[in-house]
Amino acid sequence: MKVAEAVGRALYAAGVGQVFGVVGSGNFHLTNAMVAAGSRFVAARHEGGAATMADAYARMSGTVAALSVHQGPGLTNAMTGIAEAAKSRTPLLVLAAEVTEPRSNFYVDQEALARSVGAVSARVTSAEDAVTEALDAVRRAVCERRTVLLNLPLGVQALDVPDALAGESALAVVPPERAPVEPEFADVEALVRVLEKSRRPVFVAGRGARSPGARDALVALAERQGALLATSAVARGLFHGDPWSLDVSGGFASPLAAALIQEADLIVGWGCALNMWTMRHGRLIGPDSTVVQVDDDVSALGAHREVHLGVTGDVELAARRALETHVANRQPQQGEQAQQGHRAQQRQQARQGFRTADIGASIAARVRWRDVPYDDTSTRERIDPRTLSVALDDILPAERVIGVDSGNFMGYPSMYLSVPDENGLCFTQAFQSIGLGLATAIGAALARPDRLPVAALGDGGAMMGAAEFDTVRRLGLPMVVVVYNDDAYGAEVHHFGPDGHPLETVEFPPTDIAAVARGYGFEAVTVRTRVDLKAVEDWLAGPRSAPLLVDAKVVADRGAWWLEEAFRGH
Repeated sequence: MKVAEAVGRALYAAGVGQVFGVVGSGNFHLTNAMVAAGSRFVAARHEGGAATMADAYARMSGTVAALSVHQGPGLTNAMTGIAEAAKSRTPLLVLAAEVTEPRSNFYVDQEALARSVGAVSARVTSAEDAVTEALDAVRRAVCERRTVLLNLPLGVQALDVPDALAGESALAVVPPERAPVEPEFADVEALVRVLEKSRRPVFVAGRGARSPGARDALVALAERQGALLATSAVARGLFHGDPWSLDVSGGFASPLAAALIQEADLIVGWGCALNMWTMRHGRLIGPDSTVVQVDDDVSALGAHREVHLGVTGDVELAARRALETHVANRQPQQGEQAQQGHRAQQRQQARQGFRTADIGASIAARVRWRDVPYDDTSTRERIDPRTLSVALDDILPAERVIGVDSGNFMGYPSMYLSVPDENGLCFTQAFQSIGLGLATAIGAALARPDRLPVAALGDGGAMMGAAEFDTVRRLGLPMVVVVYNDDAYGAEVHHFGPDGHPLETVEFPPTDIAAVARGYGFEAVTVRTRVDLKAVEDWLAGPRSAPLLVDAKVVADRGAWWLEEAFRGH
């Protein structure tokens, strides 16, 4: 058995059941070996799309996924998607064929490429160690939550694996699991003391809290402490339906959500980086606020801003331990029962400061962006993106999974379209690259086939990723692709335009993106007014036998509300 086959079979046994890629000569045998073993392979039209599909699939499925690419240009084509995955700490395995002869046309320093974007580099070095080295790459991806580039030199792939290492028992391995990090008791006690002193706490949950168990623990602790709930953008939907949820904290936050977070005397980031986006460069943190961060990666604590208390531990375990410690601390001694009961009642009454009837009514009425009044600037030729998004939110089924591209438009689908839970929005924005949105939606759709997939793109990102329209059609995905089409790179228009800079380099002639989509086998509709969305309702009521693209001609009269925040980070 050749190394390529042995590695492919071992990777499938180790839990790598989904592979995306573009196959060339260098990764042909490895990819086919994985497929023969049982992995599902999805062929993309470009390695960049394949990388983002794999990233999105891993995020939404909770499993490690693989990207398979040819040596040299296959890897370089994929680097933007790999950078996004690495910056997001997605457990992803990149399987790259490799040439080691510098005179080869395909030669690049693939190890250096991985390091440059924050990925981990590994290599298969011999026939004897190939399986062990491949499995170690899977272990690192899963247990360290890293994007790992496994280089597979062509010469090594063609070697024969010793018979003793190629048998069924040798290739039948147990998939690795990441063990939850137990928080230290002293840290939990310190967290409980901070919580008990607070009168206006806000919990902000991030990527590290994206699980039903963590959500339930945080909701229970927030109820006991009288805390309001919010999320980072990547965890949007975690507290969907909770009456005390503020939705997303940061640049996407509604005016009410931002105001309430600024009033907090305690902000606890649960698996959340509390970075410039989530905290609006610190402006959401009041001058007297205490900041606490809980994360199972000690290097994440205080990485983006100073914290008063850092707790190393799994989010769900830390929240449950805090609940248990709180209950234990409430058990009074016999002689102190009456006095402590009175003090506990006083503390509980004070702790209701953020959970009053008035605040609850305000949250119910105004915390969603779609409930914030606005002047509709739609014309006969172009629709206001807010009007478009509100209408789509009403039309599309509630059980949806949304992939969003980057650009001036992105806040509208990200915040105006509701999601049912933490697996309703796949937000590949750590690298802020346009062109990833369609591939994001494809990967998310394959991970969540029970939901209607929705891709929200700008016209720039749609044209950049248009090759993957073919992948949507080929896979038979019943996807709705919504293009917020302002015939420009809108972020640059609204950032530089007000200062009088020439905009010819970022504006384009009108493009019939609906016609482009029809060429790929889509049904398509051009939307200029609310009435035109009747075609979307008709498609939803029909067989959905072909994907649908909505070419929405949106007004371009202003920059999105979040755009100013975005450019502060440049």
